[in-house]
Amino acid sequence: MILKYLGRRDWIWVIACVAFIVCQVYFDLRIPEYMSEITDHIQMGMGSDIVARDGLAMVVCSLLSLAASLCAGAMSARTAASLSRNLRRLEFERVQSFSKQDINSFSAASLITRSTNDVYHIQGFTARGLQISVKAPIMAVWALSKINAGAFEWTAVTAIALIILVVVIILLVKLNFPFMKRIQWLMDGVNRSTRENLEGLRVIRAYNAECYQQEKFDRANEDLLKNNLTAVRIMAPLHPISSSLMNFLTLAIYWIGAGIIVSTSSQAEQMTLFSDMIVFTTYATQVVMSVMMLTGIFRGLPRAMVSASRIEEVIEHEPAIRDGPGVGDTEQKGTVEFRDVAFSYGDDREVVSDISFKVEAGQTFAIIGPTGSGKTSLVNLIPRMYEATSGSVMVDGHDVKEYGLRELRSRIGYVPQSAVIFSGSVKENVNYGEGANDRSEDDIRRALDIAQASSFVDSMSEGMDSFISQHGRNVSGGQKQRISIARAVCREPEIYIFDDTFSALDYRTDRDLRAALKRETSGHTTIIVAQRIGTIMDADRIIVLENGRIVGDGDHASLMNDCPLYREIAESQLSEGSE
Repeated sequence: MILKYLGRRDWIWVIACVAFIVCQVYFDLRIPEYMSEITDHIQMGMGSDIVARDGLAMVVCSLLSLAASLCAGAMSARTAASLSRNLRRLEFERVQSFSKQDINSFSAASLITRSTNDVYHIQGFTARGLQISVKAPIMAVWALSKINAGAFEWTAVTAIALIILVVVIILLVKLNFPFMKRIQWLMDGVNRSTRENLEGLRVIRAYNAECYQQEKFDRANEDLLKNNLTAVRIMAPLHPISSSLMNFLTLAIYWIGAGIIVSTSSQAEQMTLFSDMIVFTTYATQVVMSVMMLTGIFRGLPRAMVSASRIEEVIEHEPAIRDGPGVGDTEQKGTVEFRDVAFSYGDDREVVSDISFKVEAGQTFAIIGPTGSGKTSLVNLIPRMYEATSGSVMVDGHDVKEYGLRELRSRIGYVPQSAVIFSGSVKENVNYGEGANDRSEDDIRRALDIAQASSFVDSMSEGMDSFISQHGRNVSGGQKQRISIARAVCREPEIYIFDDTFSALDYRTDRDLRAALKRETSGHTTIIVAQRIGTIMDADRIIVLENGRIVGDGDHASLMNDCPLYREIAESQLSEGSE
């Protein structure tokens, strides 16, 4: 995966990093050779100038090794940072194409963790792993090639130490993998609990539910802690075992070397063997160190593999709703038609079924019904937030599946049930999305006037440039709704969809806003989902939903006569108003 998502420029840094690592290994392995030469020169009684020369060469090799190591580290860090940037961008782009169905299948908390925590682990693993995975094998093979010239006993004991170390690593990693795999999923749970607590803080305080929320968070946090502790305990013996093996290997080499030296009668041969033993010990230590460096990779490998899998799952996920071939310009403008439409959220129960109607261009079309009757689900099918299970949803005479998603949604001004406000100025929230650069301040002002938002916006400290916090926490619910409506109006689409977006408005503002919409947006199709009869009674056509089916269709007067459910809703609201 790491190789798959590296850019072309990143490969230049990878190649340069490998080159510097090879240089570093070369200089590291040259140092024992100089040690051997110094030992030989001292035994032969050569002058101090030659010994000093070799010593200076060792210092130069050490400095060059340090410089090569620093360069390799900088390049691997740069490569890792570039990779994480690519992964975050690819995840964000993919999530942008997700439908609500796709987002629900992952959960928002998990998607946030995957684009932050998981990417962070991949970045850290790549920065360390790129150096170690290249350096360790090169050093091990190079050092092994140099110790072949030593005594067979030394080579054998080094091989035994390596086999033991590799077996220990494999066993511990295999035991640890299931726990490392669970870490990211448990992290999702902690993030979910934290996010829920932050978003519902006012309700939590109003109901004195702090202790309950604390217990929920503690359970998620405790599960993560126990899992992490188990993972750490499993891998904890690895470093002590590696260090002990290195010490035992050094002891074994000296023990065997001492026996060989004692059994040799020639003093010259003894001195040569002693020199070889020092050099062999250095190379053998470097071989074991190479394997120990790899243990750092094996520690982080299970978690990095899980993170990579989770990231790739998002990047390669095929959205449930895809672009159609495109329609281009159409003869009809602003028509919406449902033909025998049914929809379910993936289970057997259909939320809406057998829905058929046609909204002509320029009409005001309203949908009303009890809570849970499928009103929001129905209008979400028009901009393809969800896909109809069966039947056809037509816009301007073409099935919505034939449109490119951008092409379809550019025809629609959609205001969802819960007003969505982004952090930024009022102006940025109203003049939002495609075509924003082509709109003037007059267009924004006109949209605010129609949405009955000018009065409160002008009263803010900086007018249209006033800052609104994330989720619009520094404005009221009604003000958020009016800004959302102004956003749709500013776009001047063919079709307006208002999904219960007048619910937080007082009756007077509701009336004035609808009058302004009717006056200023005549010729545009308007689809309104509402709970209030007063909001929709002037609509050209109204359908009444109950249990996902149409039980009434007509204007206000005919429905009052022919639809018992509509009449019941109207009478209950009128009686509430009279009270």
